[in-house]
Amino acid sequence: MSTSRRAVLGAALGGAAGAAAGLSAATPAHAASWQQKWAPTATGDGLGAFETVEDDRADSHPAGHPHIYATGNNWRFTMHTVDRDTSTDRQRQEVTGLRTGSSSYLKWTQGQTWRITYSMYIPSSLKATTTFTHIMQMKQPGNGTSPIVVQSLRRVNGVQTIELNLPIAGVLVGRTDLDPLHDRWTDVDFQIKVGNGTAGSVRWILKSGSTTVIDESRTGVDTLLADRVRPKWGIYRSLGDTSGSLQDTYLLLTDLRGYQLV
Repeated sequence: MSTSRRAVLGAALGGAAGAAAGLSAATPAHAASWQQKWAPTATGDGLGAFETVEDDRADSHPAGHPHIYATGNNWRFTMHTVDRDTSTDRQRQEVTGLRTGSSSYLKWTQGQTWRITYSMYIPSSLKATTTFTHIMQMKQPGNGTSPIVVQSLRRVNGVQTIELNLPIAGVLVGRTDLDPLHDRWTDVDFQIKVGNGTAGSVRWILKSGSTTVIDESRTGVDTLLADRVRPKWGIYRSLGDTSGSLQDTYLLLTDLRGYQLV
């Protein structure tokens, strides 16, 4: 990550603790602050940075293995048009969770407020589609659970966009054009208060260099199914696209950081 991008994220981190206070149900007795809980590196931790790795779990494309791996300072998620998930109408190459040791990982539970910052590189070959193409999700662990948060690449009236949705709350947090973010690094700052019913909140910020592309928040929303919330990153997309946008592609992530508001 470039020095300028680090400076932008550092400034955002310092300035957002006050904004995050709005995500808290009550004012604590002490000044709340973000405490770093997770800071893996691709070179040092590799795929050990994550709780689980879902690399071609249907074994649909052995010749393409590995689809997920560390390269230099980045984590790379490669998707081929021939790749299939266990549900054959879609594709999935994802990692989950924030691992902190060989047998430990962070758990996001009710009432807690968490923050993830990272940089992502979306090549022009990773296009928005008419059906779902998710590049980040928040879910309850376990099979068959619905996504709580999705960051998606979606075509809207023929225009490529990137958006953040809260599916169980039925809320579109924000949406912006994808084309200006292709073939460059984009900084992501995502915050969530885990809460049932109207007790949850989120904030979603995208920055390109020194420019804030989007900064949207929602309060009073549902961000919990049960148990806990777990982040996922990678490429998860439907094969039902009607725009001809599916092609061999990849996604790069770097500088993943996790913070808790305490």
